[in-house]
Amino acid sequence: MREPKLREIDDRAFLRRLHPILQVYAAAMRPPPDQLPGRHTIMARHAAYPRFRALVAERARSLPGLGGTVRGFAYGFHGERGQWWHDVVFQALVATGGAEHAAHWLADPFEVAELHVHPEEQGRGLGRGLLTALCEGRTERTVVLSTLDLDPGSPARRLYRSVGMVDLLTGFDFPGGGPPYAVMGGTLPLAPYRSPSSSP
Repeated sequence: MREPKLREIDDRAFLRRLHPILQVYAAAMRPPPDQLPGRHTIMARHAAYPRFRALVAERARSLPGLGGTVRGFAYGFHGERGQWWHDVVFQALVATGGAEHAAHWLADPFEVAELHVHPEEQGRGLGRGLLTALCEGRTERTVVLSTLDLDPGSPARRLYRSVGMVDLLTGFDFPGGGPPYAVMGGTLPLAPYRSPSSSP
C-alpha cells in the first residue's frame, strides 16, 4: 500500500477539501462535535489570510477501513496584527518577556495554524514531512505555532523541538476556555531534523 503523497494546494482547493480536512482534524483532536462548525468557519477564514499556504497528504483513492483520501494536512500564513491568535500571543509574550521579546518572535512570523495527521497514519514521519514542506522557502524570519500542552513529551512536541523550535509559553490558556497550550517558536529556515524516537 503506497504512502500518502504530499501536495501543496491553493486557497480554493483548500476550501473544496475542507470537509475531509475537518474529518482528519476531528480524528486527531477529538473535539466535542458541537465545536466543529466553528472550526470550519475559522479555517475558511484563514484561507483568506496573507500568504496562506496549505499542504495535504492524500491517497489516490479511498481504501476500505482507512476512511477518505485526505490523511493529513497543514497550513499557515503570514502573521500580523489584527489576527486573533497573533494579538493574544503577542500580549502574552509582552507580559512574560517584554516588548522586545514579543517583537523578536512576532514581528515577521509564519504562523502554522494547523498540522494534523489521522491517527491511523501517525508514527510514519508524515507530520515531519508536512511541517518541513510547509516551511520550506518561506521568507519570514520566524515560525510560530501552538500545540496542546497536556504532555510535554508528546510526539508533536518532540517533532517541533527536533527542528529547533523552543517553548515560548507553556500552560497557556487562550481566551474562551479549553485545554492548556504551549506556544513554540523557531527561526527560519528550520534547523536540520534530529530524529527523535518517534514522530507524529
